[in-house]
Amino acid sequence: MALKKLAGKLALAAGLVASLGMSTAHALDKITVAYFLEWPTANQAAQIDKTYDEALGLEVEWRAFGNGNEMVQAMVSGDVQIAYSNGFVPFVVGVSSGAPIKLVGVAVTYAENDLCIVRNDSGITKANAKELEGKKVATPIGNVTHYKLIRTLDHLGVDINKVNLVQMNPADAAVAVVRGDVAMGCAFGGALDRMKTVGTPLMTGAEQEAVGINTFDVVNVTNDFAAEHPDLVKKFMEVTNQANTTYNSNPDAVYDKIARAAGMDLEPAKKMIANFGFPTSEEQLQENWLGGGIQAAAKGVADVMVSAGGLDEALDDYSQFVDASYLK
Repeated sequence: MALKKLAGKLALAAGLVASLGMSTAHALDKITVAYFLEWPTANQAAQIDKTYDEALGLEVEWRAFGNGNEMVQAMVSGDVQIAYSNGFVPFVVGVSSGAPIKLVGVAVTYAENDLCIVRNDSGITKANAKELEGKKVATPIGNVTHYKLIRTLDHLGVDINKVNLVQMNPADAAVAVVRGDVAMGCAFGGALDRMKTVGTPLMTGAEQEAVGINTFDVVNVTNDFAAEHPDLVKKFMEVTNQANTTYNSNPDAVYDKIARAAGMDLEPAKKMIANFGFPTSEEQLQENWLGGGIQAAAKGVADVMVSAGGLDEALDDYSQFVDASYLK
């Protein structure tokens, strides 16, 4: 299964990093931050203004990725030091498999911007969702979208082992749904709008949250980078918090910059980001987030992925991979 292959690759890569003694102790003149296109977040105003570069005193390169697993692999290889808005599931799968990374913050909370869209002509709704058994469903494997799919199908009484899951990143999944290659596609970001031209959400974000299927992305850093440049991690989080505060107080002032950084037209970007939440550093330090909630959620995610065949084994405790100190 794709997740097992990913876990093996991450464990191997992590071992190679450790055995080679790779380090970022040398003076830095640039860092690379992973992010998603068509995924507008409040911090992207600071990305456009180069506020991060100024605060950190070096060049910050923003590199777009197709999914969270790719972000984790790039961090393991040493190509990326920080992943912004990485999926929670790729983080959990990564650290369960030995990836040398940690979680230092919550990037964004969302529900309506990560959904499964079923084609209207399929006749399938949440009331008869079992009809998805035996049909093709496109989803990026091993990330938050996949996790939500597992939880959603379980809630609706669908045997996921009887569903033909096809690995596709959001853009490809949207094409497959529109063409009718699959009965349902699960994705995030701008791809959802394209899917909705021919389909409807199997469950809305509000319906999912009502049954405990919560959705959020995180900020990850590599262990080496955090250990050797803690001041840079702290400054990165400070700039992010200020950008979140600015957006929360006056979003009209930064919509244009955010849309440009996300590679989107203004109106679609405004529509999408309206469904996002950007918790402040103070909020993230509370019990429901880095104060204990995320640690418990990581264990829950890992157990679900093990039961679904996506992980060989969950760890007993994920607290060691969550570090709230950079928010203080």
